[in-house]
Amino acid sequence: LTAMGEPNMDPTISAADSTAQQDSLFSMTDVFLISLITGLFTYWFFFRKKKEEVPDLPKMQTVAAPVRDSSFIEKMKKTGRNIVVFYGSQTGTAEEFANRLSKDAHRYGLRGMAADPEEYDLSDLSRLSEIDKSLAVFCMATYGEGDPTDNAQDFYDWLQEADADLSGLRFAVFGLGNKTYEHFNAMGKYVDKRLEELGAQRIFELGLGDDDGNLEEDFITWREQFWPAVCEHFGVEATGEESSIRQYELVVHTDVNMNKVYTGEMGRLKSYENQKPPFDAKNPFLAQVTENRKLNEGGERHLMHLELDISNSKIRYESGDHVAVYPANDSSLVNQIGEILGTDLDTVMSLNNLDEESNKKHPFPCPTSYRTALTYYLDITNPPRTNVLYELAQYATDAGEQERLRKMASSAAEGKALYLSWVVEARRNILAILQDMPSLRPPIDHLCELLPRLQARYYSIASSSKVHPNSIHICAVTVEYETKTGRLNKGVATNWLKSKVPEQNGSSPLVPMYVRKSQFRLPFKPSTPVIMIGPGTGVAPFIGFIQERAWLKQQGKEVGETVLYYGCRHEREDYLYREELARFQKEGVLTQLNVAFSRDQAEKVYVQHLLKKNKENIWKLVNEGMAHIYVCGDARNMARDVQNTFYEIVSEFGNMSQPQAVDYVKKLMTKGRYSLDVWS
Repeated sequence: LTAMGEPNMDPTISAADSTAQQDSLFSMTDVFLISLITGLFTYWFFFRKKKEEVPDLPKMQTVAAPVRDSSFIEKMKKTGRNIVVFYGSQTGTAEEFANRLSKDAHRYGLRGMAADPEEYDLSDLSRLSEIDKSLAVFCMATYGEGDPTDNAQDFYDWLQEADADLSGLRFAVFGLGNKTYEHFNAMGKYVDKRLEELGAQRIFELGLGDDDGNLEEDFITWREQFWPAVCEHFGVEATGEESSIRQYELVVHTDVNMNKVYTGEMGRLKSYENQKPPFDAKNPFLAQVTENRKLNEGGERHLMHLELDISNSKIRYESGDHVAVYPANDSSLVNQIGEILGTDLDTVMSLNNLDEESNKKHPFPCPTSYRTALTYYLDITNPPRTNVLYELAQYATDAGEQERLRKMASSAAEGKALYLSWVVEARRNILAILQDMPSLRPPIDHLCELLPRLQARYYSIASSSKVHPNSIHICAVTVEYETKTGRLNKGVATNWLKSKVPEQNGSSPLVPMYVRKSQFRLPFKPSTPVIMIGPGTGVAPFIGFIQERAWLKQQGKEVGETVLYYGCRHEREDYLYREELARFQKEGVLTQLNVAFSRDQAEKVYVQHLLKKNKENIWKLVNEGMAHIYVCGDARNMARDVQNTFYEIVSEFGNMSQPQAVDYVKKLMTKGRYSLDVWS
């Protein structure tokens, strides 16, 4: 019992001991409570903070986002410029002219800058008067059927919608066009007219350059009158400074990581090794060539059909679109330039813009080697323009050769005539000039700075995406001719494509390409009749059209009359797609096949002669059947002759005068019932 009697505690336990026990108990409780309160407060504090921060996140992201400075006014103020030269350029020529004009400005105590309208907010034009002696110049090319170039599309849209007051703006326009096209210099004319309508002051007349004639001479003639007008307007004089001014400085890389060197890519470094959609001009897709066959059975020319595999590229196209390919220059031409200039072409270098504020840091992707630049980035086969000759003249050690170069670059009538005969008509490229002027040995880096960029080549797609969703077909003829100097000149792209033949072992060559959308479209209703006129390789888009009409017919759709007028030189030599066309006719898809063999008889027969022969049927299809007319091929002769034939047919069967017939055909064009896909 004693063992069980712990409650009978020792009566000797003192009151002090009891108090100590109580103190210990309270301190433990305090610690617990304080910890609990601290924990709850901390949890509540952080929880509340999170709730408060959530609404602020978008604001923080907005502040952190990079803002692109799109004000050319601020840039001009910052860099002390007073002349801005905007360019609408598809092939680089308008950009080149803009650069030349902006460089000219220093000769008159002014400072210029060339600008891509796509990179700036053009509504700032109303603020240009904030800058003393300010002027806006526009070098505007016309693309296709009177359209703006890709980089000028936004500017064109803004001009159409703008109600801005441009009364303080002084301007001048030089247009680049081609007289063989229906809408000659439409963009230049529109910009000139519209700026005046918005209140801007024209300080010099509109210049109209014609690429079918001599575009370089047109530009020089306009420029030599433009600058005196600028001087008179602003009360300035030429400083007499005619010295060559380098735009880029050379940096040679002796110790460089080759993974950071461009090897032909158009935009992103290593983009050909690591392909990522979407694919466009700055990011082309490397398509495998799965087929490359000769189409003609005889003759001196080489006509070919190529098929490009676009599987897994996410590229979409429609019949009538264009495929652009980036070619490479002939390696033998590149090597010869290297040999003449005594250069190691594999030297890795960069050309860096001396104007640190410029958006254009390099003339082509850098760092790269001279070999890559001359092969993939620079145009070495076209005759160089006069500004290139002027800049190169200083390097000719022979006084006679130097004088000759300077004369050709001058605005004197004798100089223009010499340039026309010795360079343009003789088709002398830079290699030929170096060969024919032994004392002219410029530094290769300055030559690379001066040469224009090698441009993509466009071809009408010869297939339908309904039938060939993973393949794009090209029909082309190789260009090869002898010049007046006895040299054999070859077309860059067509000869390069000719060499792209798939190997027997299954390996396929690659072609950098992208698709450019077109307005050349089949009618919305398949039942609408179509009249297609396309001699030679102009038949290309119509192969796609007929494939699509055949596919629509297979889907059970009612397909209207499909009429083709095709032409070639000899039936037994260059009748392209003979078997395919015969099959389409047999299947009833191609309701009429009219072929003109121009040289199989004494008198030449062309497609327009066959149109006249069938004029009653043509008028019935157009007038009663509401047919759509499509013309593809040579703009200089064929397209014009075909159009004149339609004027005659409309005049005769529509009982109209010549002017009324012309107006009738023009209205067909406006309504999209007469479409052109032509080249010169």
